[in-house]
Amino acid sequence: MRKLSPSEKKILDRLIYPEPFEVIQEETQLAYGEIRDDLINLMNSRLIEAVDPDNPNSNTTGPFDSDNVKDSTYRITNSGINLMKRQS
Repeated sequence: MRKLSPSEKKILDRLIYPEPFEVIQEETQLAYGEIRDDLINLMNSRLIEAVDPDNPNSNTTGPFDSDNVKDSTYRITNSGINLMKRQS
């Protein structure tokens, strides 16, 4: 089981509902680089997914460009929810 860093946990806590990068940054007060790295790690671990910003509640994933993380909207996956429950 993967152990979450404090900043990753902060981000996952905000993603029960789909959120754009700017909201994540505003609510966590983390630096851009830290959020970027955490989002990429969480995506690679399949704990979050990028969703279509125009229809964030659909079941389809949206585009994700690791060079432009500000352009995506994110939400937690079932795996992410389960990991948060186990680490609570």
